[in-house]
Amino acid sequence: MKRWRVIIDETRDGYQNMALDEAIMTAHRSGEVPPTLRFYRWQPPALSLGYFQNLKEEVDLSACRDKGVDVVRRLTGGRAILHDDELTYSLTVNESLDILADSVVESYHQISRALVAGLQRLDIPVELKAREKGKKAPRGRSSACFDAPSWYEVVVDGKKLIGSAQTRKKGTILQHGSLPFSSDSDMIFNLFSFDSEREREKMRRYYSLKSTTLEESAEEKITWQELTEALSRGIAEVFSVELERDGLRPREKELADRLRKEKYSSEEWNAKR
Repeated sequence: MKRWRVIIDETRDGYQNMALDEAIMTAHRSGEVPPTLRFYRWQPPALSLGYFQNLKEEVDLSACRDKGVDVVRRLTGGRAILHDDELTYSLTVNESLDILADSVVESYHQISRALVAGLQRLDIPVELKAREKGKKAPRGRSSACFDAPSWYEVVVDGKKLIGSAQTRKKGTILQHGSLPFSSDSDMIFNLFSFDSEREREKMRRYYSLKSTTLEESAEEKITWQELTEALSRGIAEVFSVELERDGLRPREKELADRLRKEKYSSEEWNAKR
């Protein structure tokens, strides 16, 4: 039985969370730590920007400051997402272990299957839905992650429940994703820049129609502990691994602190095009 590490992390700010994902990726690549599943939360709320997005064109920085929302750029692609009342997972695995498929699309499929298996343990009626051929994101200058179609979506009644993104660097895979307990669509779309209020409201309505939360999907309230345990069991089952509860190594903490200061909290990184 293969053994992976699972970290049930403390609540951190967005800069530290993104720095830790990269630090774990670096430590795993060098063989210092096993494949790692991390669950974490965000305080204060943070808007994470996809690697290729244009900060100045798409995000209303004044609105973010007024509402106490940090803005941080991810290593992964995709659209911006507001992290607030949610569970975030990250999974780090070396390609050489042949655990995840070489194909990005198929590896999304594998991880989504594991997430579905975990959520079904909580009697949440989730399904795995393949993206329809030719399906595109709605038109508009700015849009949130949960608007955009992905290869394999975890859905409830056709509405997306989890928004995920992946990157591969130097032979190591990092995928992380957001599973909201609740969501405030008015607040989310006040953080983006739009050409008109009409466009903002159009995108907000689309988001409300296409996304859902645990509060809306589950019959009973689900706790953080119940959710981490269920997702851990689903991932262990699908990948035939044993998950061992563990913490961060000193080198990971040191590297993350440096990355937070020099990279993720810097204007140079977050405003780059």
